[in-house]
Amino acid sequence: MAHDPDTSAITAGRDDSQSLATPLWAATVWASDGLDDTADRATSLRASAYYGRYANPTVSQFEKAIAELEGAESAMAFASGMGAIASVVLAFCNSGSHIVAQNTLYGGTLAFLEGPGRRLGIDVTYVDPSQSGAFSAAVQPGRTMLILAETPSNPRLSISNLVELGAIKGPFTVVDSTLATPITQRPLDYGVDLVLHSATKGIGGHNDAMLGVVAGEKDLIDALWLYGVLHGATASPYDALNGLRGIRTLPVRLRQQSSSALKIANALQEHQEVSCVMYPHLSSHPQYTLAKEQMSNGGSLIACEIRGGVEAVRQMFTRLEIINCATSFGGTETLVCHPLTSTHVGLPTEMLTAMGVTDGLIRLSIGLEHPDDIIAELTAALSPR
Repeated sequence: MAHDPDTSAITAGRDDSQSLATPLWAATVWASDGLDDTADRATSLRASAYYGRYANPTVSQFEKAIAELEGAESAMAFASGMGAIASVVLAFCNSGSHIVAQNTLYGGTLAFLEGPGRRLGIDVTYVDPSQSGAFSAAVQPGRTMLILAETPSNPRLSISNLVELGAIKGPFTVVDSTLATPITQRPLDYGVDLVLHSATKGIGGHNDAMLGVVAGEKDLIDALWLYGVLHGATASPYDALNGLRGIRTLPVRLRQQSSSALKIANALQEHQEVSCVMYPHLSSHPQYTLAKEQMSNGGSLIACEIRGGVEAVRQMFTRLEIINCATSFGGTETLVCHPLTSTHVGLPTEMLTAMGVTDGLIRLSIGLEHPDDIIAELTAALSPR
């Protein structure tokens, strides 16, 4: 029986122990009953009582919760979002393979594609996700293995059309939905093959869990698991437990965060030192209509351009007290970062230009503080002195 996501966030990912707190299985290895039993576990897919790199009961409960929230047959957790991204690329691509990726991606993803990916002979074509048909037009039949999108994108919150992505046949379609979480959008419902999250962010929600997760059809996740066991980017049961705790309050947190974010985004639009504000559910967003169709809320992130560039941003950061300067997002605390010198540092100038990562761009992750306090602090920090 299908439940509302609010209910699934509470009920999903529970074992049969009747314990309301998910048990922590800290074990890395389990004893067997002899050679035949060991052989059975060693050759089974995702044996739950064999070796921690293959599976762990606590991690499995986290995976089941994500699968239910995403409407997926299966899910696999990793030690980080980058562990998930790297595993997907390396599991489905060989030397000579081709990937179509949008040009507005998280800096770590771009660095992986341009570094290890290129070195291993994997070619990448970057497209503008705001251009209708751009992904499908770049597909090279028989060679393109992956379509990689991120929506909303990091850091300027551009939106990729999930209907268009889901309609592409041939290569596997992968959507990084970290900024949205399963509460805001479900890419698999549109026909996308795999959905990916850095669960370190909004899903974990408390800045104390390092996790990645991929969800989709069982056959695809099993194929990913076969590579993941060798890759070794194994999720910790401690982090999985914190991830499950985060899931329990995810809908409530996100409702508050998105409500505050919209109010703060509207206030920033009125500030004379802010030249541009990007927030998916802000009517001035260039893809506002698409965002309203795909996303049940606008999310917890705001991007904006500060007049005066790096020096103005530097001065602003020195005046903050409630808001912390940090590079993550989705937690209970409001954070701010300067992508040029943090999340996207070191990328080639031409990539930064294509992505719109400028000297004055900042990214705000709105927490659970009262929005009026955040508005007051930002107004004061941005005002000339």
